[in-house]
Amino acid sequence: MNDRAPRVAVVIPCFRVRDRILGVIDAIGPEVARIFVVDDACPDDSGAFVEATCRDPRVVVLRSEANLGVGGAVMSGYRAALDQGAEVIVKIDGDGQMDPRLIGSFVQPIAAGEADYTKGNRFYDLEGLRGMPASRLIGNAALSFMTKLSSGYWDLFDPTNGYTALHAEVAKRLPMAKISQRYFFESDMLFRLNTLRAVVVDVPMEARYAGETSQLRVVGVIGEFWVKHFRNFAKRLFYNYYLRDMSIASIELPIGLAMLAFGLVFGARHWIESWRNGALSSAGTVMLSAITIIVGIQLLLAFLAYDIASIPRRPLHRRLGAGSHDEDGWPSRPG
Repeated sequence: MNDRAPRVAVVIPCFRVRDRILGVIDAIGPEVARIFVVDDACPDDSGAFVEATCRDPRVVVLRSEANLGVGGAVMSGYRAALDQGAEVIVKIDGDGQMDPRLIGSFVQPIAAGEADYTKGNRFYDLEGLRGMPASRLIGNAALSFMTKLSSGYWDLFDPTNGYTALHAEVAKRLPMAKISQRYFFESDMLFRLNTLRAVVVDVPMEARYAGETSQLRVVGVIGEFWVKHFRNFAKRLFYNYYLRDMSIASIELPIGLAMLAFGLVFGARHWIESWRNGALSSAGTVMLSAITIIVGIQLLLAFLAYDIASIPRRPLHRRLGAGSHDEDGWPSRPG
């Protein structure tokens, strides 16, 4: 980015938020040049409602012929924003749980060249979490650990938070057709960003719950998410440690897994035989099992330490040499 303010677009996926969407749009400040409202086949026809009642010249309504899910709706908004020359794309929900006044906080690290992608984190202020249901706290903690493992962004939290901002040059390189379209969208985005080696930064925000009904039941989807996170974890390991690069961690992981598995199986088999025969195993048998387990765990811990230290630190859009764009007909910003 250069010294001028980046051209910012906001994407708002809409599904059953007709009662709150106008309030969200009205709260978006003049730093935003374009607002894309994506009617994701909303039963309340939120797109037509916005077109009929909203007078903000920045608003463009996009419609999905079929319900795509939050991920599919956001990708539609991303494509439209890129087509019209956006430099930073912010995604907020239309249910009023995300404060539009924080848009500048999400854009600033990207504009300063410190991040490619910023996302909200509701867990910075412990006092502010009192309004969050206990099931969400527990579920988000479990999902956060799974996301850290599958995405490789060990310093992030609150993975289901959908308040995000993305640099346009990075958005252009995302495999949008492959990103999960439903509730796994936010976590899958982080996995895809890691494969690009993009820098992701958490932005503190307040948890806002004022009676809105979330469509996501965090505890109920943990089982499904485990499967998807394991798939992404395996892909990430293959991409980062064997396909694109080789390091000491590429050796530590398979050897550590093999030694741990051997020690556990070998020890369990001899323990069962000893229990059945009523005879103690020899000291050599016990030591062989114990040593291979201990060494295997040490190698896996060494791999984990390497993986944590390998979090991307240099923003991708700076490596790509992203520069300024010419004026392209964006509407004037309201005063």
